[in-house]
Amino acid sequence: MAEKQKRESRGFMLKQRAFLKLYLITLMEKKKAYGLQILDTLTETFKPFGYQPTHSAMYEALYDLVEDGILHRQEIVPPHDRFKKLVYYQFTDDGADRAEIYKKQLKEEIDRCQGLLQQALKDNFG
Repeated sequence: MAEKQKRESRGFMLKQRAFLKLYLITLMEKKKAYGLQILDTLTETFKPFGYQPTHSAMYEALYDLVEDGILHRQEIVPPHDRFKKLVYYQFTDDGADRAEIYKKQLKEEIDRCQGLLQQALKDNFG
């Protein structure tokens, strides 16, 4: 992974899943490790902007990160409730390095989208 990888723009704006993957990586860096905790944090973060990620969208992004080799998924049965199963996520051995590469690639895409939106604001709203 030492070589620099270039992420090509895939369309008009950043896709929701890429956006969620970015936030999931950042939350993993901050040790937010299980699904409902992550979803609650994302919902609270984006509430002022009228965006609420769905349960399925968040888990699809988490599964992508697992498939990409960035995160590892571990099921744990809490000792106080043997009928409940918690799923924790953590970085794989080289997951933090892979995540850093992904974040750098996405930063370029976010900068491109921001420029596009700034141009639209300037052109259409003076």
